[in-house]
Amino acid sequence: MGSPLSPLGCNIFMEWLEQKAIATSPITCRPRLWRRYVDDVLEVIRRGEVDNLTRHLNQSDPTDSIKFTYEQEKDGAIPFLDTLIIRKPDGTVKLCIYRKKTHTDQYLQFTSHHPLHQKLGVIRTLLDRNDSIVTEQHDRDIEEQHIRKALSTCGYPNWTINKVKKDKSSPKPKCTSKKDKNSEKSRGLVVIPYVEGLSEKMARVFRKFGFSTAMKPHRTLRNILVHPKDKLLTNKKAEVVYEIPCADCPKSYVGETGRSFGVRLQEHQKEVQKFESKQYTRSTRKSSMTDQHKSAITDHVVATNHNIAWEEANIVDRESDKTTNGSRKPFGLDRGERTF
Repeated sequence: MGSPLSPLGCNIFMEWLEQKAIATSPITCRPRLWRRYVDDVLEVIRRGEVDNLTRHLNQSDPTDSIKFTYEQEKDGAIPFLDTLIIRKPDGTVKLCIYRKKTHTDQYLQFTSHHPLHQKLGVIRTLLDRNDSIVTEQHDRDIEEQHIRKALSTCGYPNWTINKVKKDKSSPKPKCTSKKDKNSEKSRGLVVIPYVEGLSEKMARVFRKFGFSTAMKPHRTLRNILVHPKDKLLTNKKAEVVYEIPCADCPKSYVGETGRSFGVRLQEHQKEVQKFESKQYTRSTRKSSMTDQHKSAITDHVVATNHNIAWEEANIVDRESDKTTNGSRKPFGLDRGERTF
């Protein structure tokens, strides 16, 4: 079933709808058991009343935005989430792992560039699910064989599964004294990029000094192949530090703008063009040098009669940090830029 509502709104609406629908349902098709998780419902009703109950549920929604469909018990079994509920001949039920027909048993490949503990975590997750869901030992053994076969296809050697089983059977002892708890308390978390063979050694070093480590991939196929947004043109970028060089000397102008780089560059060009179009004599040029101009670029052009290399203007950094009151932090030119 589906709904155009938000997840939170849908859940609240579903609670109201199911309470109303169950309370108003005819006695002949009223469910004896109703258990829902998000949009999956497990129900127990009389035989032959499934169609009547489904029709009643779909008529109970005044917005007509939620539609119920159903799947009946087949061969004494019915799936619910990742659990397969099986009816036994004596009337009791047992639980097994349920996989859809489209399930491929594809897990993280053992040859993937990931830390070993993440690969062991895949094994632990599958074994924990087997122990917590499957109710009978015979079915647990069958499920474990299925897990071993699937992981073997993904390149996992047997020693990895045996290691996880051993760790599960002999968990680490809990700290009993306050001294032991304080000694094992981490001093912080360090996130490092994962490089096979190097990151594990760094983690051991950090552990000696009481720091926990987390590893993340620094280069993934998603970063290489997926680009959901078009690349922003240089003249469209805002909140930048830019440099405009002089064509006739090694000096350059470094400025900062919160608007787009293209707009700010055009403003510089228009102001300089005003003075470039004028014919200066020696006396008028000397007097114009004392005038207050809008930028140091204009001051440089008027004083030296140099040309500006507009086509070589470029962005040297991004500056988007703001203080708590919304004003911009001053940017320090600490990289040795030359300004007019």
